[in-house]
Amino acid sequence: MSGKTIFITGASAGFGAATARMFATEGNRLILTARRIDPLLRLQDELGTLADIHIIPLDVRDRQAVQGAVEGLPERFRAIDVLLNNAGLALGLEPAHQVDLDDWETMVDTNIKGLMYCTRFMLPGMVSRNSGHIINISSTAGAWPYAGGNVYGGTKAFVSQFSRNLRCDLLGTRVRVTCIQPGMAETEFSQVRFKGDTELAAGVYRGTAPLTATDIAETVRWVISQPSHVNINTIELMSIDQCWGPFAINRQTN
Repeated sequence: MSGKTIFITGASAGFGAATARMFATEGNRLILTARRIDPLLRLQDELGTLADIHIIPLDVRDRQAVQGAVEGLPERFRAIDVLLNNAGLALGLEPAHQVDLDDWETMVDTNIKGLMYCTRFMLPGMVSRNSGHIINISSTAGAWPYAGGNVYGGTKAFVSQFSRNLRCDLLGTRVRVTCIQPGMAETEFSQVRFKGDTELAAGVYRGTAPLTATDIAETVRWVISQPSHVNINTIELMSIDQCWGPFAINRQTN
């Protein structure tokens, strides 16, 4: 796949940065966005000789900023072929009755509203050109519950169902929609979840071979590279060291 214009949210690290590196070697035009400008500048320096790159410091929670970013794109970047809705996060692992409500709102604003804004402002162009691909990064947490997953899992369930409904809305067009649902993957994810506690974050992956950011980037590339008449609806992938657990049972003692 080459010669595509690809818009990546959350491109400063993890899945987003790995996908940018992968597509930069294939002669594509990359629009890289994230809240942190310094990592974007470093990525631009790293990949600038390989691809045409446009960077935008962007908080996807800001509806007006997203609209302005899309409408203000340079001419050569305006016909977006692929939108990778990757920006997202988990915060905390406390039970629902102890959680910081600000953390819940941040997850909703980022994982749900940010994805909605980016999709809504880029989709009309894809429909008018009758071509494009929206790839949403969900999570196994959107399909399988776990203690402490409460709102994070709820936001990712939204991403999965929104992707299905979006595909229905686009029936009759050549715009494709794919939802990728990774399991345990070692990126900055757990460091963000535990608010910089590297020891807690490292414990999540200890003794396992988790998915990597490159694994997800490879999955994105495979999805995009399918013939135009093929729509990959959903992919769920896990490390070989992860699986579903048994039902939890609380046993009363007398």
